[in-house]
Amino acid sequence: AEGLGAKIKGKQVGSQSDSAIFSFCGNKVITTGEGGAIVTNSKKVSEKLKLIRSHGRLDRINYFENSLEPEYVGLGYNWRMSSITAALGISQLKKLDKLISMRQKNAEKISSHLSKYPEIKLPFPPSGYEHIYQMYTIRLQNKKMRDLLKEFLADKKIFSKVYFNPIHLSDFYKEKLGKVIKPLPITEKISQEVLTLPLYPNMTNEEMNYLLDSIGEFFESQS
Repeated sequence: AEGLGAKIKGKQVGSQSDSAIFSFCGNKVITTGEGGAIVTNSKKVSEKLKLIRSHGRLDRINYFENSLEPEYVGLGYNWRMSSITAALGISQLKKLDKLISMRQKNAEKISSHLSKYPEIKLPFPPSGYEHIYQMYTIRLQNKKMRDLLKEFLADKKIFSKVYFNPIHLSDFYKEKLGKVIKPLPITEKISQEVLTLPLYPNMTNEEMNYLLDSIGEFFESQS
């Protein structure tokens, strides 16, 4: 969902499976406001998806230009993306490489400044992996430190967020599946350490320096 443009050993994420999905939500690398896309090189999958997105209706020509009785061949939904929304996404696709490069440069600068704090584990990708930094997520030593930093940044009017809390610990899933869900100790541990910091392509030096200086103030106050 969040990996559009990322690469593993030179191969694009989403290009190695039968199908893959990408999100175009407002905080993604490119956005249409909401929605997303499914990519596939399978004609069978593609044709099935077209049915699902449009009421299970077989459209051999544009529905709004077809005066014949529609042919419904399966179960489907009203999941079509509007032409206006699609046009917005297509225009941003042309800027994808530039947007990713801007994110990577900003992430490199943030990482170089935060590397002096042993309490922080930075998001360095493994060798052969190209990270697009759709989010810049650090890990702290424990939940207490993470929560204190989050609160400190909030007081500075800097937005940070925990992506993501374990879904199996949410009320709905505990109530519905609590008896069959096994503990996920690694997931639960990491979720108590992660904190996503602001990072976006057109982040100014002033904004970045304010973020880094504020984090520095936090660790000075903890010493």
